Formats: sequence, C-alpha cells, structure tokens
Amino acid sequence: MEKIMYSEKVMDHFSNPRNVGEIENASGVGTVGNAKCGDIMRIYLDIDGDGIINDCKFKTFGCGAAVATSSMATELVKGKSVEDALQVTNKAVMEALDGLPPVKVHCSLLAEEAIHAALWDYAEKNGLKIEGLEKPKADIHEDEEEEQEEY
Repeated sequence: MEKIMYSEKVMDHFSNPRNVGEIENASGVGTVGNAKCGDIMRIYLDIDGDGIINDCKFKTFGCGAAVATSSMATELVKGKSVEDALQVTNKAVMEALDGLPPVKVHCSLLAEEAIHAALWDYAEKNGLKIEGLEKPKADIHEDEEEEQEEY
C-alpha cells in the first residue's frame, strides 16, 4: 500500500481544525457528501445585511484530508463578500494547504461544493440570485473530477 504524504499545513488543519461547530439560525447551510468515500461535509454561514460572511463553521465526517479542507475553506471565506466566497475553488483550498495527494483531491472539491451549497441555501432563503452560483449537487463522485470545468 502506498504511503500518503501530507503537507505540514494539512496536518495542522487536521490536528487543530479551525471553526468547528455549527451556527444556530445560520444564514446558509450546505451539506454535501461523496458516496464513494463516505465523507460528509456541512458548512454554516453567518452573513450580514451587506452580504459579508461574519462567521463560518463546519462539521465534517470523514478522513483527515476532509477535515483539513473544511477547516481551510472556512478560513478562506470568513470576512469575504458572498461574491468573493463564490470564487473560493477547490484549487484555492489545495494551494492554501500546500497541496493534497492526488487520491485526496476530491476532499477539496467537497469543500468548494459545501461552500456553494451554503451560499445557495442563503440565496434561496432570501430570494436572492447570486451571479455564477448554480444549484449544488448533494453527492460528488470522484469520477466527475475530470468533468469539472476550469474557472
């Protein structure tokens, strides 16, 4: 079995995850999963009247990489506008973590989709249309990674 090597940042976010928990009466909640690996990620957003993400928390059931990508994703969107948060891609999450092993790239896709799902929930609750936001998938399969468009 091949040994998977993680960056120090991945190990740090796994060992000391930031923003764990849930937000009561969250502005938006997004839950996504990957049926193949069993990871489930839920992201909570607290968005103010100006569309700024004041707080972001997560609950993830999954491997260390899933926890680390959730943690980093919440750090990347906190304090950003809804539009800026939409620009946080799986590549941005991976870069912020100094990379992920190829077999764990799907975890960063989950993080991106969970953010989008939470933003979608926020938009639905408030009757908003967020430019560039599409209805999220509830389940993300690894074999869809090749089909993911470049943004």
